[in-house]
Amino acid sequence: MIEPEHPSLSVRRQCELLDLVRSGLYYESRGESPENLALMRLIDEAYTRWPFYGVRRMTAWLRREGHAVNPKRIRRLMRLMGLDVIYAKPRLSTPEKAHKRYPYLLRNVVIGRADQVWSADITYIRLRGGFVYLVAILDWHSRVVLSWELSSSLEGEFCVRALEAALARSRPEIFNTDQGVQFTSEAFTGVLEAREIAISMDGRGRAFDNIFSERLWRTVKYEEVYLKDYADIEEARRELRRYFRFYNQERLHQALDYHTPAEVYEGRLGDVTGRAAARTVAGTPVALRAPSIPATVPL
Repeated sequence: MIEPEHPSLSVRRQCELLDLVRSGLYYESRGESPENLALMRLIDEAYTRWPFYGVRRMTAWLRREGHAVNPKRIRRLMRLMGLDVIYAKPRLSTPEKAHKRYPYLLRNVVIGRADQVWSADITYIRLRGGFVYLVAILDWHSRVVLSWELSSSLEGEFCVRALEAALARSRPEIFNTDQGVQFTSEAFTGVLEAREIAISMDGRGRAFDNIFSERLWRTVKYEEVYLKDYADIEEARRELRRYFRFYNQERLHQALDYHTPAEVYEGRLGDVTGRAAARTVAGTPVALRAPSIPATVPL
């Protein structure tokens, strides 16, 4: 698809014309054995179903499935995948001590309109011979995915690109993330502060402060990623682009009274979805909270 030796078009220009990220061209497998990659697939699927599984439970479950593994090996693979062994959510990014922390602003806040609260989160996406990372910007009221990016590394540039793409569409009142280095960096927070957007960050270990992103990842993996076998980052990008178009424009959400995120975000329904969209993670139309809930909450 890309011709490095093209006589008139540079690699950068070819990527721009094909809507590709140049770093994706240089993606290489991270060197894990086929056996470890197979284990990582199983861990990813199990963790998506049971996000409270730490190393010991994951090891025990894999042994019951017939795999001769020990806790040391599973701990290393879970860390490589960004799955923390203490907290009940993926930690694909770790905080940087030098970076500024921001308080969590969403406790007892009712989410009742588009562009009131956005969030960003990162998840692991498997490929046939390796893996990449996916970041998405989500509007909490409508559940619409405003932008997303893939990267073969956890350097923060791809998160900033996703943020700038979303801000080209609109602007939130509050932006919520975890305390990962990608989101606490000056490159990321500076974009928000320059636009006078209030910054909110999850409490350490509070897995459900960013519950809507957690629900999004389960949906994306069960409805798209686990049904496919992406050969490389280009195929993953192409198929995820198709899926997110479906997710925003066609997929009916129970929590939105069976309307699509795009319909709610664009205001095509008036106040029809006001009751549903203002629900909390506990299912009542009152202040937003972060209780412990089962991993099978419907979207």
